[in-house]
Amino acid sequence: MDIFVGSLPFKLKEAELSKLFEQYGEVSSVRIVIDGISRQNKGFGFVTMDNNEEALKAIEALNGSLVMERAIVVNEATSKLGGKANAKERGEVKHNNNRKPTGGYSRKFGN
Repeated sequence: MDIFVGSLPFKLKEAELSKLFEQYGEVSSVRIVIDGISRQNKGFGFVTMDNNEEALKAIEALNGSLVMERAIVVNEATSKLGGKANAKERGEVKHNNNRKPTGGYSRKFGN
């Protein structure tokens, strides 16, 4: 199961996050998302635990717990496109096919 972990302290390392979850079972992978420019952690990450029962225990125990004096958010990860993809599947996404192109620069160069 993929687990979302939010509100992480910016100084937290992946090894520390892994140790936190290993109390509840085997951790397959840990990834803290890093900003490409500043190289600082963005305050959230993902943990993968193959055993769903262990993952659910970790979620229940760690959600709202304090890590470096910050209450972290822990829940089951959802698809990156979850909301939009589901709306599209339900036929709730409306397309405006009558739109006229806007903006742009169409000046031609040369003679």
